[in-house]
Amino acid sequence: MPTIGRLRRRPDFLAAAQGRRFHTDRMSAQGRLRDPGETRDGATAEGLFLGFTITKRVGHATERNRIRRRLRSAVAAVAADAPAIGADVVVIARRPALDAPFDSLVADLRRALHSLTRPATPRSSDSARPTPPRRGGSRSGRGASAGGTPPFPPTSKAPDGSTDG
Repeated sequence: MPTIGRLRRRPDFLAAAQGRRFHTDRMSAQGRLRDPGETRDGATAEGLFLGFTITKRVGHATERNRIRRRLRSAVAAVAADAPAIGADVVVIARRPALDAPFDSLVADLRRALHSLTRPATPRSSDSARPTPPRRGGSRSGRGASAGGTPPFPPTSKAPDGSTDG
């Protein structure tokens, strides 16, 4: 049975926030795969590390603590079939996690861990799939005037500067 460590330091939480994301009604999860040589607290970081974030917007302290206890129990239920890969995952609880059935919390956490810790798929080479040609127009949404050409044809001016000819 793989052990799941705890994320404790803010830089680890911030690093996980830069990785993949997984969302449900009851929670969001952010995670990243660690480099093989990374260390944590002076030792090589091996296995899965998990952290919780439950903001004050979710509810009072007793409600946040209850959600945290429920999520810890869900982690204990999922630990047996958790992926044995070096990753950092942060679970951000939402208000519906307070009253959700425990089985749905376990299922959400299981799906989140497998989604966030799957190995990156190699990208296909650029020559295998050519990029489609770009169509005219600009991305600024201003039409032809963004490219430097006026949107209307120039009017001829009389020698005195008037345009009515």
